[in-house]
Amino acid sequence: MSSEIVRAVCPHDCPDTCALLVHVEDGKAVAVKGDPDHPTTAGVLCTKVSRYTERTYHADRLLYPQKRVGKKGEGKFERISWEEALTTVSEKLKAVASNDPLAILPYSYAGTMGLLQGDGMAQRFFHKIGASFLDRTICATAGGVGYKYTLGSRIGTDTEQTQNARLILIWGGNPIASNLHFWMRVQEAKRNGAKLIAIDPYRSLTAEKCHQHIALLPGTDAALALGLMHVLIAEDLLDHDYIAQHTLGFEQLSQRVAEWTPERVAATCGITAEEVIQLARDYGHCAQRDEASLIRMNYGVQRVHGGGMAVRNIACLPALVGAWRHAAGGVQLSLSDAFPKNVSYLQRPDLFPQGQPRRTINMSTIGDDLLKHSSAEFGSKIDAVIVYNSNPVAVAPQSATVAQGFAREDLFTVVIEHFQTDTADYADILLPATTQLEHTDVHTTYGHLYMMANNPAIAALGEAKPNSEIFRLLAKKMAFDDACFDESDDEMASQAFHKNDERAIHFDWASLKKSGWQKVNVKPAPFAEGGFATPSGKCEFYSESMRKDGFDPLPTYIPPYESVAANPQLGARFPLAMISPPARNFLNSTFVNVQSLRDTEGVPHLDMHPDDAAFRQIHDGDQVRIFNDRGSFVAKARVTDKARQGLVVGLSIWWKKLASDHKNANEVTSQQLTDMGGGPTFYDVLVQVEKA
Repeated sequence: MSSEIVRAVCPHDCPDTCALLVHVEDGKAVAVKGDPDHPTTAGVLCTKVSRYTERTYHADRLLYPQKRVGKKGEGKFERISWEEALTTVSEKLKAVASNDPLAILPYSYAGTMGLLQGDGMAQRFFHKIGASFLDRTICATAGGVGYKYTLGSRIGTDTEQTQNARLILIWGGNPIASNLHFWMRVQEAKRNGAKLIAIDPYRSLTAEKCHQHIALLPGTDAALALGLMHVLIAEDLLDHDYIAQHTLGFEQLSQRVAEWTPERVAATCGITAEEVIQLARDYGHCAQRDEASLIRMNYGVQRVHGGGMAVRNIACLPALVGAWRHAAGGVQLSLSDAFPKNVSYLQRPDLFPQGQPRRTINMSTIGDDLLKHSSAEFGSKIDAVIVYNSNPVAVAPQSATVAQGFAREDLFTVVIEHFQTDTADYADILLPATTQLEHTDVHTTYGHLYMMANNPAIAALGEAKPNSEIFRLLAKKMAFDDACFDESDDEMASQAFHKNDERAIHFDWASLKKSGWQKVNVKPAPFAEGGFATPSGKCEFYSESMRKDGFDPLPTYIPPYESVAANPQLGARFPLAMISPPARNFLNSTFVNVQSLRDTEGVPHLDMHPDDAAFRQIHDGDQVRIFNDRGSFVAKARVTDKARQGLVVGLSIWWKKLASDHKNANEVTSQQLTDMGGGPTFYDVLVQVEKA
């Protein structure tokens, strides 16, 4: 028997980006374990990825190219050769491009976070065609824009410092389910005496284990941050020296937040004034004791109308109290900009035909956009979609409209996948992709500071091919003769980072493949002495860039589209707010088809407060129908005070075909967009609930 251990990386959309050790015996992966030497992974994997071999060797893996033989959505296919598949796709794309290449749309997101199998060779291909651009907004754009207006770049506190904080605010996240290795360090901080406070409408697994849970109404985080600033300034819990040296617009900010008294904030957020005051005092006093206070902000904060502004407001807080002086202090939303990625080389935007018009489609409005006809305003209707690393029929908002768009008989759809997902059922051509155990890739992260290398551990199963190879083959079929389409994955990986950038000064691909990971060279406390990447070089409480872009230049509150307070007429018909955060055993729609994980998760549930359930004569375990004007889905009621009154919580995202009614929570979400960044408003939803 031959055996080896291969260094790999978890590819999924999670801040932890774990270093993996794949145990291989006689060419078969028998176990996937966490690397005990990697400082963040520390030998521990989540329940999902620890079962990665179940996913790789799943009986339903797509292993051969297929073409549709039934109606769109029926999921009926027959096997074909790669030659037939590639010829069919290339000929169709050539025909569409000859009329208008902008009628071709790539649709992808973070099915893999790898720089090669994500958007490396694929983007080269679509740039060369001259296809429409996809604005990849579905997760993090709103918060990213608000954060960058304030701090200049998506960097923040190093996760490896977490255990040294004395106060940790977990704001809009559930790290037990979605950021496990951060949570491990939070637990260490707790043992060291740190106070943990969760700010979340829902008493999640994480909130249950914190010292305090502040259950504000969905979409009101920006107001809470304004209230904290009000108290910090009114009670002089400030670092005046840091403010004077490293911030811009304090006087204007002071005038703005004077309006946001604890009483006003309490009424807006559905909490008490005492909670606002005490949270501000905890935060300010921690800094005055010269102890580190850390805000771990997550993406739940920004999936509402005013999501970008909410992130901006929260990002102002550390500069007011000087929390950035400590390596364990400050705020973390994302660390993505810590990596000097060589995007222009990897994706080659220069390949786009000179002089050709450009068009960008927002992935969060794909339902409406697939149904649009050609017009002067929109341009050509979308005639061809190539979906990879995503499952839009399950994950995009207003799901019934998305399915209607993909059901168009005149829409040519290619899906590159591991499994026959909800979206794959609508494909004309279905192509089998390799999993992370079967290909080469290079990774950055957004939750720690290590460049990562993924080595293939096993040969590709069946006739599956890496995304990069599929797009290389399509480029040849399209007669693209640029040398970049002949580059191997290793050649691309070797140039993935700017080697003249001091952050990656020791980067060498061959060495990284052997070691598995290498930390970027950054300061332990990124803003201890200012140095923000804003136009002023300071934390911008007042942002001239925002004013020029049409936004309020100061922190403010933007109410939800859909709340009882903001829209009383709608609230009279649909009086319950709904959020749909990730289920612990799924990652977006990935892993839903792994039987052991689905068995653990059970069936789709809806958590609702006892008072809301009693008013509707709903009992624990009842099947309920959740609905609004956009659609409906059914779930099993869990009557619990984990959901605050007026809120229902449907942990997500289920494959529609694996739910009893073939629907999921996105039936009721909307395609309305966030205040900035064009992001989706998944948690800005009003519904009614009744017994099914």
